[in-house]
Amino acid sequence: MNTTTRSSRPVVVAYWIATAIVTAELAVGGVWDIARLAYVRDIVTGLGYPTYLLVLLGVWKILGAAALLVPRFPLVKEWAYAGSFFVYTGALASHLTTGYGPAEVPVLTVMTVLTAASWYLRPASRTLRRRPARLTVAASP
Repeated sequence: MNTTTRSSRPVVVAYWIATAIVTAELAVGGVWDIARLAYVRDIVTGLGYPTYLLVLLGVWKILGAAALLVPRFPLVKEWAYAGSFFVYTGALASHLTTGYGPAEVPVLTVMTVLTAASWYLRPASRTLRRRPARLTVAASP
């Protein structure tokens, strides 16, 4: 996709909608995780995970939300997108494997898709610049 296509108004609007939803869920979910709300704690223990995992996930979710919103720092954004993708797909796998909380699966699927959409639609200023491929010479036998 070229930069003129990426910067068209509908693409920018779609990017910000997807990013706003993902960052809001990460931030609110992070706070809920750190607070160990009963609802969240019940889900995590129902899936077989220890509750201390909530504090770890919560802190990383809040940091990830901040990283996606602040300008610059494209490498940090890549890590935040990867972390978000791992959180949502990991939760999906956990729910599907255990069969616990099947109502969460559609929400997690949407969040995974929105994370991927935000990453794909992000403006060029928020991407890592590609390095030119290195020319390698194979050693001859």
